[in-house]
Amino acid sequence: MKTIKAISYPVHFQEESYQELLKLIQEKEYSTLFILVDENTKKHCYPKFISNLKTNKTIEIIEIKSGEINKNLEICVDIWNAITELGGDRKSLVITLGGGVITDMGGFVASCFKRGVDFVNIPTTLLSMVDASVGGKTGVDLGVLKNQIGLFANPQMVIVDYQYLTTVTEREIKSGMAEIIKYGVTYDVSLFEHIKKNKENNISDLIFRSVEIKNEVVLKDPKEKDLRKILNFGHTLGHAIESFYLESENKENLTHGEAIAIGMVCESYISKKLLHFPIDKLHALKEVVNSIYGKTQLLEEDFTAILNLLKHDKKNVNGQVNFVLLNDFEDFKLDCRVPEVLIKESLQFYNA
Repeated sequence: MKTIKAISYPVHFQEESYQELLKLIQEKEYSTLFILVDENTKKHCYPKFISNLKTNKTIEIIEIKSGEINKNLEICVDIWNAITELGGDRKSLVITLGGGVITDMGGFVASCFKRGVDFVNIPTTLLSMVDASVGGKTGVDLGVLKNQIGLFANPQMVIVDYQYLTTVTEREIKSGMAEIIKYGVTYDVSLFEHIKKNKENNISDLIFRSVEIKNEVVLKDPKEKDLRKILNFGHTLGHAIESFYLESENKENLTHGEAIAIGMVCESYISKKLLHFPIDKLHALKEVVNSIYGKTQLLEEDFTAILNLLKHDKKNVNGQVNFVLLNDFEDFKLDCRVPEVLIKESLQFYNA
């Protein structure tokens, strides 16, 4: 499978990509390799990774606990302290081996340590393969508020090895599918049509096309001034829902993809009301979402708390919540203001 060239780094695929990593390590003459993992990727992914890395460089493993709840500055401090105690310097290389949490936080840690050391992303979940590992966004949460602290920083390379997907649950695979659906409805409807018609999807083809799309968008708009905002479709309301469930002691957390899927249905409903998004396509999207994720019943008594979390969305300007809405598939409108009553109505539509 061919390499995708991003702004300043390549995205390599499958087994041959490890040879490219070895070349990078030799050419850059890194002092120490720090491998950031969680307990799951250390057990299930690290053995495969290290078997492909034949190097005499010093390798140190830094392990954190898995889960969005651990994507915060306190854990970053723990990682920085660990790198420091293990002799990290400006010639160190950080390799992130994990899902979205590891990828986002690892890039942030590397970009801040000693004002920036190199890092390489090796995503191990579908979500991190098609989204978090590509595009140069790094960051952590502030409490339950998603990705409030972070910066743009590009890795030296990204390695996408589909074999790691055998180590994750079906729920995690479904979580990543939400981002692929997003690419389909905003940028390339053939992706959405493929998912709608096929119960068994060729996941490698979906991943490659998704990475292509994200890269095409980021090349045109690296810092999210215009076109890249389409990648936030479903995320404005979806992040608020995800945060609400994260902070609720009596509710099971939603995966990122589960929350974003709900957000896409709601924001499509808002699109119908404000931009006349076709109703048949609204129902088609809702049907696909329900068929993959089932239904999460959103309680009306929780709507106000969810809307309050919208006020902290990082894309807000002058206190105004900005949505990406759809005129049609592949036809979007950026920076849309939405009345609060319509947002609540969209949550009711999802429930219906």
